[in-house]
Amino acid sequence: MRTEQPQAIYLKDYQAPEYLIDETHLTFELFEDHTLVHAQLVMRRNPARGTGLPALVLDGQQLELLSVQLDDQTLSSADYQCDDNSLTLHPRGEQFTVDTSVRIHPESNTALEGLYKSGSMFCTQCEAEGFRKITYYLDRPDVMSTFTTTVIAEQHRYPVLLSNGNPVGSGPGEDGRHWATWEDPFKKPAYLFALVAGDLWCVEDVFTRQSGRDVTLRIYVEPENIDKCQHAMVSLKKSMRWDEEVYGREYDLDIFMIVAVNDFNMGAMENKGLNIFNSSCVLARAETATDAAHQRVEAVVAHEYFHNWSGNRVTCRDWFQLSLKEGFTVFRDAEFSADMNSRTVKRIEDVAYLRTHQFAEDAGPMAHPVRPDSFIEISNFYTLTVYEKGSEVVRMVRTLLGAEGFRKGSDLYFERHDGQAVTCDDFIQAMEDANGVDLTQFKRWYVQAGTPRLAVSEAWDAAAGRYSLTFRQSYPQTPDGRDKLPFVIPVELGLLDAEGQDLPLQLADETTAHGTSRVLAVTEAEQTFVFQGLTAKPLPSLLRGFSAPVKLSFPYDRDQLMFLMQHDSDGFNRWEAGQQLSVQVLQELIAQHQRGEAFNLDPRLIQALGTVLADETLDPAMVAEMLSLPGEAYLTEISQVADVDAIHAAREFARTQIAEQLQPRLWARYQANRAQSRETAYVASAEHFARRSLQNIALSYLMLTGNPDVLAATLEQFEHCDNMTERLTALAVLVNSPFTAERAKALEAFAEHFKDNPLVMDQWFSVQAGSTQPGGLARVKALMQHPAFTLKNPNKVRALIGAFAGQNLVNFHAADGSGYRFLADLVIELNALNPQIASRQLAPLTRWRKYDDARQALMKGELERILASGSLSSDVYEVVSKSLA
Repeated sequence: MRTEQPQAIYLKDYQAPEYLIDETHLTFELFEDHTLVHAQLVMRRNPARGTGLPALVLDGQQLELLSVQLDDQTLSSADYQCDDNSLTLHPRGEQFTVDTSVRIHPESNTALEGLYKSGSMFCTQCEAEGFRKITYYLDRPDVMSTFTTTVIAEQHRYPVLLSNGNPVGSGPGEDGRHWATWEDPFKKPAYLFALVAGDLWCVEDVFTRQSGRDVTLRIYVEPENIDKCQHAMVSLKKSMRWDEEVYGREYDLDIFMIVAVNDFNMGAMENKGLNIFNSSCVLARAETATDAAHQRVEAVVAHEYFHNWSGNRVTCRDWFQLSLKEGFTVFRDAEFSADMNSRTVKRIEDVAYLRTHQFAEDAGPMAHPVRPDSFIEISNFYTLTVYEKGSEVVRMVRTLLGAEGFRKGSDLYFERHDGQAVTCDDFIQAMEDANGVDLTQFKRWYVQAGTPRLAVSEAWDAAAGRYSLTFRQSYPQTPDGRDKLPFVIPVELGLLDAEGQDLPLQLADETTAHGTSRVLAVTEAEQTFVFQGLTAKPLPSLLRGFSAPVKLSFPYDRDQLMFLMQHDSDGFNRWEAGQQLSVQVLQELIAQHQRGEAFNLDPRLIQALGTVLADETLDPAMVAEMLSLPGEAYLTEISQVADVDAIHAAREFARTQIAEQLQPRLWARYQANRAQSRETAYVASAEHFARRSLQNIALSYLMLTGNPDVLAATLEQFEHCDNMTERLTALAVLVNSPFTAERAKALEAFAEHFKDNPLVMDQWFSVQAGSTQPGGLARVKALMQHPAFTLKNPNKVRALIGAFAGQNLVNFHAADGSGYRFLADLVIELNALNPQIASRQLAPLTRWRKYDDARQALMKGELERILASGSLSSDVYEVVSKSLA
């Protein structure tokens, strides 16, 4: 913890390291009450930094220094300087060796950074700056070294000893101990180091690379979870094959390992050859994991595997370039998931998440560019902007260059920079060089914060048969206060005729038409495109596939939106038209509530959704997405001043009207899909996911009717299904219903059945935390006393506290400020336990400017109380201070 005000670090101040590490040799002696770490670093002066021998400053935190040697000479305390953050030595030559021994305490490490214990297992998390809590080192991503690691531990407690690379030796030691040595031949920065020691079982398989060589695949878990690994193994093999076929990337070691860990701050970590996963991202079987969890496991396994090239073989020069690896790899895993499942539904899910959460981040006090200019604590910049918006930036490059041009660019990028630590500019340069294009203006996406607005207007010249679209870019004010220059915004569009058919697209300066859907690059603050050869005014379908992360506005009326819902050839834009129609109708209801008027729902929304529900040709997953009204969080994000009570009341009224007026169709679709579920065994496939998604959204609507037949069906589904997707949906429907006796009985039965499964209990917590029934805060406080809950486990915090503050808006934003006080108290407590998790829980409070004056004062007051609470971690200090600035 810091008592002084933390200082910002700036990208403009970057300098290459004075020294490099060619070889790292580590020996870990693991004991129950401490660990000894012996490190030998083979080092040299960095020739890029000139001549002379400046002081060598090694990073180190929370280390007890036992000994230091420089070129085999033991140093006395007079020969070096050591403080809370560093060890300073004075080399005598251009090349030298540093040996250190330190004592650390993983058994008491609740921050879960560096080496720590999760249950009875030793494990590591070193990204971004956790390695400095293991030993003294140049802990920065542009210092890359080969690693040889020996782990020594008691054989009975820790029969499995793992680290990066390939195993090169193992054997018995003294006093019931044993050792194992691992060697990673590929140079890597310290953030990719990993170590695991525990009593673990593994599932093993083999993958044959395109070159014909075999790779051993192992997933290590605690014994009770050995039956939950098969889906992850299948996902891993799919990922490896896809990366070979789509990107030409083969795996490079003899073995690839995944370890499931219960206590983990993130989702997973791509450490070279030894990926460490939050158990929620690797364990999945029908009875304990939902369809969404199965899809998440597949996506996260792919993401971490894809990092082997986009992150490990080519890594980032400094942490400001974090999106170099994360944005690119999120794009890669999204494309993989789209190929494995429904491409349209995957795009809908990603965009809905981006617009609800990343757009809110862009509009808040923590807004920053995809490549930030500065930070106080790098862990605060593992953000949706770096990941999700960074992925959208990569997607736009692919959209502008085409799939073939993008592949040429990625091939050149990997070939040119293999084994290097590079920048976002290097990535774009490879794309430019491979395709002979200039992306200088495009790079503004990396350096300008905020979500651009793109207003579109139309003009029709009937006599000339010309239709014009004028695009106007505008830019929000962001905390950096900088003026924005025009972006390159790729807009994919089509024009529809009166029958809903796509028209040929011919611009005014073209002699022939070029397809019926094409990409236009909007590069100016105001720019007009004129289409010719038309016989009647068309209806535009704009930003198909969400081709750029912008806020688009076009004056569609509700009839036009209904038309696009029925006819647009672009699946994403069919959904988008439905969302826009829903938003217009819901905003009208919100205004009615604020004026004290009786609700009056536009019947066109019911008509449109009824048409979708009746269309048996549509993918059931697509129908489910189109039936889903915009969430309260998204309605909050697009409000000038968010009225949480009006938003909740309006949305619930609309849901109830849809349920009552479409009850026969919803009931028919529910019964048909539930019958199929009863007749067929669970399969984790896109077709089955789609069927269950429609079945379950139908059930959630039907329960709003209060029909006793629906209650009976819900109880039947809860008690007699063979999978967690149906059981958890039935539980959630009961929890949000007025049937108090049935709700209590179901919650008790669920907890009793799954009390020994921590991940399933997390879902039990979340369902209750997210319930909008009155008394939400009291329920959450009571659940914190449950024996399955602990503040020391990040998954528990996210499941209960995060779900309440981030999803249950009507209860969290109670007018008396009780929700705000509760969250502030928890952040103060978590600050001492796990600063990363503490800072991430703050997001709901940072958006205080979005609400009415009374709530603003209450939220701001809690932020001020946190700031004044004592010694804050740099993680929490940065978020709170920027939120109040």
